[in-house]
Amino acid sequence: MRTNLLSVLLVSLGVAACSDSNNLPDATIENVERTDTLWALVGTPVSTPSGFSVEGSRRVRTDLSIDFDFAYNIQSDGQHVLLPRAALGIDTANSVNPGFVARTESFEAITTPPSGGYITDDPLPVAPGERYVLRGRVTATCTVGVPKYAKLEVLEFNDALGIMTFRVLANDNCGFRSLEPGLPDR
Repeated sequence: MRTNLLSVLLVSLGVAACSDSNNLPDATIENVERTDTLWALVGTPVSTPSGFSVEGSRRVRTDLSIDFDFAYNIQSDGQHVLLPRAALGIDTANSVNPGFVARTESFEAITTPPSGGYITDDPLPVAPGERYVLRGRVTATCTVGVPKYAKLEVLEFNDALGIMTFRVLANDNCGFRSLEPGLPDR
């Protein structure tokens, strides 16, 4: 009987030592890489989505909602840009605005977002092959009041149609920062 009690105690201590120290509930949404497309904010049909939301890893029609973290556009000089919300004049007074940090490592090697250095209020010129970490906005669905994160790689542009194709992996679990495929543990 004493051996069983000791075994239960050791297992309990092991579980406690491995538990989540940040007091977050377990992650429930897997991080999944996918390829997506956005249409330019200007010069394409209004019915095409130009915005992207980290929350839900989804395209957003900017004529119907401001629930997006950035929009895509082609400037008059032909430069392709990503526009964080503050660059569009949306929610400029927030303490944590959506933004981008350029990364040099491969898409697969980007595993966690940096703490700072995000471009939040200027258009971000982009080109195929460039990679970024995206910090999303703080939303009401994340009750701990922190942003969600994603990584993005620009794949190609179709100037004739005003389209940008990119690959993205977003972590939609509130409070988790891992940018690796699968169920995050951090």
